[in-house]
Amino acid sequence: MTFETRTSKLPDRDTFLWAVGFVLLVNVVGSVPGLLSSPDTPWFQALEKPWFYPPTIAFPIVWTMLFTLLGVALWLVWRAERPGRELALGLFVAQMVFNVAWTPAFFTLEAPLAALGIIAVLWGFVVATIVAFDRVDRRAAALLVPYLVWISFAAVLNFELWRLNV
Repeated sequence: MTFETRTSKLPDRDTFLWAVGFVLLVNVVGSVPGLLSSPDTPWFQALEKPWFYPPTIAFPIVWTMLFTLLGVALWLVWRAERPGRELALGLFVAQMVFNVAWTPAFFTLEAPLAALGIIAVLWGFVVATIVAFDRVDRRAAALLVPYLVWISFAAVLNFELWRLNV
C-alpha cells in the first residue's frame, strides 16, 4: 500500500508581497470614493429606505472583504501567462472604473437614477470579467462571485431607493 503525502508550500516572500500589494491597491482604489462622499448627508438620511436596507456597519465590512477578494483575483490573473490575460485585466479595470463612479453619482450628485445606470453597466462588466478571468485562472473567477452577488443586491437596493423616493 502506497501513501501519497502532500506538503503545502507557502509562497516565497516576494510572491506574498506582490499579492498583498494587489490587495492593498484594490482596497485603496475602491475606498477613495467613500472618502470623498458619504451617506452621512441630510439628503441621504431623509431618503425612505427599503425594509432590507442593511445596517450601516455592513458596508465597510463587506466592501473590505470584497476588495480583498478582488485584489487576490487580480493578482492571480496578473501573474498568469495564459491567453486572454490582457483582456481579463482590461475588463477588471473597466469594472473598477464603474465601481468607483457609482459612489459620487449616488451620494455627491444625489442622482439615484444615474447611479442605477452605472451599476447596471458595472454588473455587465463584472459578469464579463468573471468569464474572462475563468479563461485565465478559474480560482480568480470564483473569487469574483461574491462581488457579483453583492453588486446584484446593491442594484436592487439602488432601484428601491430610487423607486421609494421619486
